[in-house]
Amino acid sequence: MAWLSGGWELVAPKARGGQTPGMTAPGDIAVLRIELERIEPLIWRRVGVRTSMNLKAVHGVIQAVMSWLDCHLWEFTANELKYSMLVPNDVHWNERIKNVAGTKLSALLTIGIREIGYVYDMGDNWEHRIIVEKLKAAEPGALYPQFLGGERRCPPEDCGGIPGYYEFLDNIASKQNEKRKAALDWYGGPYYPDEIDEQQIVAALNRIANTSRQSR
Repeated sequence: MAWLSGGWELVAPKARGGQTPGMTAPGDIAVLRIELERIEPLIWRRVGVRTSMNLKAVHGVIQAVMSWLDCHLWEFTANELKYSMLVPNDVHWNERIKNVAGTKLSALLTIGIREIGYVYDMGDNWEHRIIVEKLKAAEPGALYPQFLGGERRCPPEDCGGIPGYYEFLDNIASKQNEKRKAALDWYGGPYYPDEIDEQQIVAALNRIANTSRQSR
């Protein structure tokens, strides 16, 4: 990221021998900011990932840092194309989807894409904005994906989308004991919207990093 007269501008790593400027090398890192849209205060995460990851792996990283449970359909949108997992015997879904397993993040970055849409759970419709904040060389000895920060806990799964989430927050803050207890019983325990479980996120990312390292 460099400061120019008009503001901050993304700067890719310096091209190496035989590499076209703007392309990424297998070891390069993309710093992603992930924002859950249409919720205030903002729920967001920042994570460093290898640009050599395919979009299926990036999906796993998003699930880990946002603390979703990965139990619903999902899709990416980039350059007016949709990417996801193909679903057996679902012709309508498959005909409009490009397979994430065959699409690397680097392929999108190379054609200049710096913002990607991601929807998790087509019922609750959790829309995420993924911003490529920075491209850089990997730090020697560092594990990737790497958690770099964030704020606020994600909504509970299956709470009914944004309206259901706000209703849930109202209920757990209610002075009516029965309403508050019913909401927390449904959730399965205490819920602190202003906190994130960083230890759990880092552990999940380390599992992804170790699995990826073993497969290389």
